[in-house]
Amino acid sequence: MNKLSLSILLVEDHLAIARQVLDFLDGLGWQTDHAGTGALAVQLATRNSYDVVLLDLNLPDLDGLQVCRAIKAGAPSNVPILMLTARDSYEDKARGFRDGADDYLTKPFDLREVALRCEALARRQQLHVRQEMRVGPFTLQTRAGRALLGDVPLQLTQTGFKILLLLCREHPHAVSRSALLQQLWGSQPPDSDALKSHIYALRKQLELVGGAGAAGVLVTIPQLGYRLAFDAAASDG
Repeated sequence: MNKLSLSILLVEDHLAIARQVLDFLDGLGWQTDHAGTGALAVQLATRNSYDVVLLDLNLPDLDGLQVCRAIKAGAPSNVPILMLTARDSYEDKARGFRDGADDYLTKPFDLREVALRCEALARRQQLHVRQEMRVGPFTLQTRAGRALLGDVPLQLTQTGFKILLLLCREHPHAVSRSALLQQLWGSQPPDSDALKSHIYALRKQLELVGGAGAAGVLVTIPQLGYRLAFDAAASDG
């Protein structure tokens, strides 16, 4: 089984525990963000794309169950949530699962088990992603790395296809520049003009195949990133 490189959001207000978890996951080569409050966790989870959210329930501003519900309601994709908490009763676990948790691990925990559970959740989520996705005028064949505008194939680079795939997955939400950079290049993004160049090339290909109107569906959101602008009702996935 292929080793996964995951993007993780850790929600933990205890700095010593957070540092320990982050150092371990960074050592695996995973991309990690940290939120010490529930409000910041919801903000990050609804703006960025993560493979798994690790969520402590005892937060200084919001109860972790509230955070779980907010992330499930507002995140652009159905990101799996693994609760890491000292609340170990059956009632606590039942409440966590009812409020949207995908897995539940009580403290103290073995960091190796945390990693194994993250990988399992991410693989399970990937199995639910269809191999063919239809969003508005686009059809994306994810395994083949092939995209069509209407019935006409688009001639895209690998990076261009990934950008279109990310935008389609998050539609109708915008995808931030930072999220695109992280998903495309991980912790070593190229210079700041590289993403703009790929966006420009993608727009030119859309215009070549579908005319100026097709290029116009790829919209720049100032100070944020990009989104696909067409009626969400036109999408089946």
